Amino acid sequence: MKSILIIQGGGRPNGNTSQLVHAFAQGAETAGHLVEIISLNKTEVKGCIGCNACRYGKPCIQKDSFNELVPKIKSADLIVFASPLLFWTLSSKIKAFIERFYCIAEEDPAPPLGRYERYPVKDAALLMTSADDYFWTYEQAVSYYQFAIINYIGFHDRGMLLAGGCGDTNGKPQIDKTNHLQEAYDFGKNIYQD
Repeated sequence: MKSILIIQGGGRPNGNTSQLVHAFAQGAETAGHLVEIISLNKTEVKGCIGCNACRYGKPCIQKDSFNELVPKIKSADLIVFASPLLFWTLSSKIKAFIERFYCIAEEDPAPPLGRYERYPVKDAALLMTSADDYFWTYEQAVSYYQFAIINYIGFHDRGMLLAGGCGDTNGKPQIDKTNHLQEAYDFGKNIYQD
């Protein structure tokens, strides 16, 4: 049994991303995992201001909910980053959440190439939705996820579900007309089937 923390970075309350998240969570719970969903629509996390007050063991000085999320981040085995595609990348809410990982970094006297510190080792997964479904639709979002979360922070990638073709941008979710909800359920159910 694993502890799974899903961070939903925006989207409408019952929109495509929310439905994808809940399908994934249902699959993971069916497999016996503990799942918690945090919506950044309801939980305020501001972007990093680069003040360095938090370095190495100190909490962030900003007055929002991130410091309350730190114990959840540290105790989770898997963090799932979920976002609608906005301007060809992750939402600003999920990026603000990722930026604030700066305050959970630990000093590393001999960091690997390209890093300045080390982070708690976690598994990670990416869930995204979009209206478009071109071969390049998720290129920028996947690049950000792979560079920032996997290569720089050092999390272990457990996979991605890039749910394109979920309808137009008129505000009406159409993910139920695709196979993506079943794919998300199966992804959650099988994410630790090795």
